[in-house]
Amino acid sequence: MKWGVDDGSRQERCAPYSANSGFYYVRGNERSKLLFRTMMYTGDLTMSIRSHQQVLIAMLAEHNSLSGLRVKVLNKDDNDFPGGYHYHMRGRDVMKGIVRGRIRPYIFHMSWTLNKDDKLKFMRQMGMWYVAEQCIGKDAADVVSRGRSDGKVADACCSAEPLFSCHYRDKPSIKSCAEAPPKDRGGASFW
Repeated sequence: MKWGVDDGSRQERCAPYSANSGFYYVRGNERSKLLFRTMMYTGDLTMSIRSHQQVLIAMLAEHNSLSGLRVKVLNKDDNDFPGGYHYHMRGRDVMKGIVRGRIRPYIFHMSWTLNKDDKLKFMRQMGMWYVAEQCIGKDAADVVSRGRSDGKVADACCSAEPLFSCHYRDKPSIKSCAEAPPKDRGGASFW
């Protein structure tokens, strides 16, 4: 069995599941092993269409039919596992619910975002970022070899408190970023 978060996209290439491949749970069994073995063998397909998500969705449908793989995609209106669809498209209600503490997601996957730089800025602005600046883009061996942690990567890299910073006034934020520039031309303040 495999379950994932609804990506929010209803494009034909995401049919029939609209699953987001950035966050999912897979039960370890023979059907799941066959699915991921097939995924490994189709790496050329992933490279040619430049989307592991599209390939995974196609393989889910194929393996559901081929081996009886059970697939469940969580409802995109469920606030326990929000993502980029909620951040960018669904509007202020979900994001303000998170800011006010009425909605407490288990995990937030910043999908629907152009690049890693924007993902980092959006997560910092939402108070959902805990990785120290000196560790971003570094592997564990580099962090340890520079003597910043006495061999403990978590001590050098992980903050107990969110590492907040403002970047864009028109994107959701845990604190007001009204003085920051807009990300989108003409973007009104989230606050």
